Amino acid sequence: MSDSIKRVVLAYSGGLDTSVILKWLQTTYNCEVVTFTADLGQGEEIEPARQKARQCGVKEEHIFIEDVREEFVKDYVYPMMRANALYEGLYLLGTSIARPLIAKRQIEIAKLVGADAVSHGATGKGNDQVRFEIGYYALNPEIKVIAPWREWDLTSRTSLINWAEQHQIQVPKDKRGESPFSTDANLLHTSSEGKVLEDPWEEVPDYVYSRTNNPEDAPDKPEYITIDFERGDAVAINGVGMSPATLLAKLNDYGRVHGIGRLDLVENRFVGMKSRGMYETPGGTILHLAHRGVEQITLDRGAAHLKDELAPRYAELLYNGFWFSPEREMLQAAVDYSQQKVTGTVRMKLYKGSASIVGRKSPYSLYSEKVVTFEDDAGAYDQRDAAGFIKLNALRLRLLGKRDR
Repeated sequence: MSDSIKRVVLAYSGGLDTSVILKWLQTTYNCEVVTFTADLGQGEEIEPARQKARQCGVKEEHIFIEDVREEFVKDYVYPMMRANALYEGLYLLGTSIARPLIAKRQIEIAKLVGADAVSHGATGKGNDQVRFEIGYYALNPEIKVIAPWREWDLTSRTSLINWAEQHQIQVPKDKRGESPFSTDANLLHTSSEGKVLEDPWEEVPDYVYSRTNNPEDAPDKPEYITIDFERGDAVAINGVGMSPATLLAKLNDYGRVHGIGRLDLVENRFVGMKSRGMYETPGGTILHLAHRGVEQITLDRGAAHLKDELAPRYAELLYNGFWFSPEREMLQAAVDYSQQKVTGTVRMKLYKGSASIVGRKSPYSLYSEKVVTFEDDAGAYDQRDAAGFIKLNALRLRLLGKRDR
């Protein structure tokens, strides 16, 4: 086993699990480890990962720490938002959308440093192992993948901590007890699962929430904001232009204050089991709803309804790890074509856990007040035309009724 792997690129957070994995790779495979730490806007200091990697003997030139927030939002979150993707009608795919970018950079770094393998810290029960590895193989069909949680015999947190101590890996005090739940975070969301969340009948304890105020404690006065869109992408808040990552961060601030974006979900994992998770997607929730708002007045009915049919398929592909698949790229091409005139401004009302569309306008609006008015439309619409329209659409039902009467 050790003869077949010379150098491996590890997706490294600097936390206890991936620090154990780093040392385990070195001792088990007798190989050189290259670490990649991505700043996805998780809100934690990531530079300590550099020092921890050094302490484990990783060469300075083999420690990669990169700020990929703008790339993450521009090239991954925004395309997904254009598609209105919601897994099982609710989940905004905050964890799922981060994995393709991490996988891509691992493969790029592997090529740069001449590594013959990549590794991750996902467990054998979850979706992330699938997302990472399908991404790896799509980008480099010959790459070798090491998934420690499927190989080692460290089956509990206690055994993990004991192994760390035996190999002189520092274990923070807050990691010595049983973790009440596990979390994943990036600029789009924070997810929590496990332990205190495993019983789907029990309400999520308030201490689990980290990115949103309790809606009950949110301001008693609503706040109004405007979001400008160009070709389906948000470009400004309250008339102030911003980069994609800056804009999403600003929406996160609004969502935090008003308690927007909490989701308690029991979902169907790709690996077959159901799991209960708590998601906080404050800015993403506002952005998703605002995008729907500008589409309401700029998309033709046929295009809008077709998009709604495609969205669940797009979401399922992303959830299951097929970002780099031809079918996702085909769907993306259709989605992006539909967004050519999705330009305009949406006014949102933020209040105690809700984000509501209260206004929308666009230079490409298909909405005609002259046509829909209940007042005199000055000949814009001849109501007598509706009679023939109705009779033609009812023809087959009338024929069926005559036959079966």
